[in-house]
Parts: sequence; C-alpha cells; structure tokens
Amino acid sequence: MSKSFKDSRRDLRERAFQALFSMEFGVDFLEAAQASYGHDKEFEEDQVVEVPVFLLNLVNGVQDHKEELDQLISDNLKSGWTLERLTLTDKTLLRLGLYEIKYFDETPGRVALNEIIEIAKKYSDETSAKFVNGLLSQFVTEEA
Repeated sequence: MSKSFKDSRRDLRERAFQALFSMEFGVDFLEAAQASYGHDKEFEEDQVVEVPVFLLNLVNGVQDHKEELDQLISDNLKSGWTLERLTLTDKTLLRLGLYEIKYFDETPGRVALNEIIEIAKKYSDETSAKFVNGLLSQFVTEEA
C-alpha cells in the first residue's frame, strides 16, 4: 500500500468494512477497529493504537443503526430475496454504504456509493459490485 493511500478516506472505509465484518464473529467494537486499522502498521509493543475518528464513526454508526439499515435493505431486495440469503460480505458492504449515504453528512451520497462499489470489487466480485450498486443507488438523491 502506498503511503499516500494509507489513512485516506477509502483506506479507512475499507478498514471499517474489515472491522464490521470481524464484529459479525463476536469481536468487540474497539478491538475490531484497532485490529483493522493497525494490522499493517508498525507499533511499539506497549503503544496504544489511535484509530482515526472517521473509521470509528463509520463502525459505530453502522452498529448503532444496524436494525434500521437491515430493514431498509430487506425492504429493497427483489421478491424472493431475504437479508439472510445475502453473503456476509454483501450485507456488510450494504450496511456500510447505506449508513454513509443516509446518515453520514460529511460524504456526498454519490461519493459514498462509488467508494463502496470499489471496496465491493476488491472483496467480492463484479456481480456483487453490481448488486450493491443497484440496491444502494436507490438511496442516492440527485442533490447529493
């Protein structure tokens, strides 16, 4: 990873995705955020990992709004599909993207959508990226 990419918003979104994914397996919020942020960084043994606020806000926000996000996702799935039928990767991507589009005023909706699609391409496949795009684009308003 190039130095210019480290701690960029995209990098931090990707790390938020990783933290949220690991939290699905019972990892604690702070532990997940610290591990995803610090996994490729060098720290002294007793050094406290200071996780950027942007990453913490994304992870915490998704967790705080998880029920509502899941309901919005479920309501917008095609007939015959349920949230349980989605892969954990797709669910996590959808939650993160939808949270940033609906609740995170710092990021324009189109930017949040494009960023989550790029992360989907990296962690899933082209079909998933198209699926994520199709579902989340319904929530992006023209003025965003």
